[in-house]
Amino acid sequence: MPGLLIRELPEELHRKLKERAARNRRSLSKEALVILETVLSDTNTFAGPELPTPHKGRFLLTDEWIDQAKREGRQ
Repeated sequence: MPGLLIRELPEELHRKLKERAARNRRSLSKEALVILETVLSDTNTFAGPELPTPHKGRFLLTDEWIDQAKREGRQ
């Protein structure tokens, strides 16, 4: 079975993983596997940040609209 070595794991992340593993009565490795399986599963609903709904139809592209889109993080 393949293995995975994570180098330079931030201390805060290690602490959180260790606490979560203890709460779930798992080893660090098993807890990391459960997290990876959950996030990478085909049925997982995690899709990252919600994207804005695309506009359908025609509209006037103004400087004001572009500035608003930039403020909302659309680039």
